[in-house]
Amino acid sequence: MTEPVSTQLKSLPDDWQRALAVVAHPDDLEYGCAAAVAAWTDAGREVSYVLATRGEAGIDTLDPATCGPLREREQRASAAVVGVTSVEFLDHRDGVVEYGPALRRDIAAAIRRHRPELVITLNHRDTWGGVYWNTPDHVAVGRATLDAAADAGNRWIFPELIEQGLDPWDGVRRVAVAGSSTPTHAVDATPGLERAVRSLLEHRTYIEALTDQDPETYAREFLTGNATAAGERFGGTPAVTFEVFGR
Repeated sequence: MTEPVSTQLKSLPDDWQRALAVVAHPDDLEYGCAAAVAAWTDAGREVSYVLATRGEAGIDTLDPATCGPLREREQRASAAVVGVTSVEFLDHRDGVVEYGPALRRDIAAAIRRHRPELVITLNHRDTWGGVYWNTPDHVAVGRATLDAAADAGNRWIFPELIEQGLDPWDGVRRVAVAGSSTPTHAVDATPGLERAVRSLLEHRTYIEALTDQDPETYAREFLTGNATAAGERFGGTPAVTFEVFGR
């Protein structure tokens, strides 16, 4: 009989100065780990955001040409709430992001530009804990980010990036996956939780299209509920969880 694996989560190591978060859509980070980002920027660490799409296919009542710029504005405002000023968009098409060399190259280029020690992404597996089906965009971007963390350090993969002045960067020590059903580490959510709620509320247009619930009640209940549940595996402290790969 196999011995049970400990369910207690370790603290995410803080031996880094720069992080790059790579996700598919506006609001992915706000649902996933904004409380951790707020705590990190408060501590003087640099965090930058890269989004594969502008979320232009995310609101049924808005055509993509209108929706994309609106969601970009909401994302920039949302990032600012938690101390992030660098927000880039890769302009892949929302809803049909394809895993492959083009996506890996774009993310590797971003890693070379920002030179992070920590890379953050979202759940890259087919489901959310085996219960809800994940979206193809999340799967493609998460998987490509894990691969691009290594691609960024290899001069012979995407050599055209060197011609563009982007030298290899092999300084990524870890990739932390938010929203994983098999987390290994956590960050205390308490210092950044209020700002995480405000950050999610900047996506008001999306939230109002998603639910009839009062946006502030919805955002607060969702984030505090998740943080409290995660805290059961983190010494009772409300937490943001990550599955960590790397050294």
